[in-house]
Amino acid sequence: MVKSKLAVLLATGLIASCVGAEPVEATIKKALEPRLGGAKIESVKETPYSGLYEVRVAGDILYTDKKGQYLIIGHVYDAKTSQDLTRARIDEINKIKFSDLPFQDAIKQVKGDGKRVIAVFEDPNCGYCKRLRQTTLKNMNNVTIYTFMYNILSEDSVVKSHNIWCAPDRAKAWDDWMINGKLPPAAPADCKSPNEQVLALGQKLHIQGTPAIFFTDGTRIPGAVDQQTLETKLESIK
Repeated sequence: MVKSKLAVLLATGLIASCVGAEPVEATIKKALEPRLGGAKIESVKETPYSGLYEVRVAGDILYTDKKGQYLIIGHVYDAKTSQDLTRARIDEINKIKFSDLPFQDAIKQVKGDGKRVIAVFEDPNCGYCKRLRQTTLKNMNNVTIYTFMYNILSEDSVVKSHNIWCAPDRAKAWDDWMINGKLPPAAPADCKSPNEQVLALGQKLHIQGTPAIFFTDGTRIPGAVDQQTLETKLESIK
């Protein structure tokens, strides 16, 4: 009797959601992950945007339907306010706890009273990083800058960072190179640098390019910005 009732329910579709139904997240992962070049989907979340699902991959956001049949790469904007909803969401999910950064692995530079604090990930061979140093950061005051030398462009970046870290005055050696193009001498043979630790940290934080600027509220700005933009951001944190 029980079996016959179950057969009727199955036939009428009344318990289709309870038997053999695959969760949407699993369906989307199964459909999309083979097409993402080896990247893993971190999470899937339904959005209020017309049936779209948010797919988090390597700190970024993609969109799809509930079957994972279509993939949308781009940002969603609020048509009434022009707010970039995707950007706001990326900023939210990529927030960090600033105080957890390993500042012992960074070059510390204090300008003026140093009350405002930022952390910057830079590659010594990055042209945009040099522009950031030569214009924005060079002219700022009352700020403490922690520089993490994040070597992602070439093996030469690793060598330059190692020599700068092992210089008697790291902050001066960094500015000498980034602003004036002057490198310090080769590092002593017994000097150790945190190159590998910083590389692992940057990968964990999904930093895909340099420069990347982090703020005490846990937010970040990817890329070089002008001084006014940076000042405005620091003022908003106050």
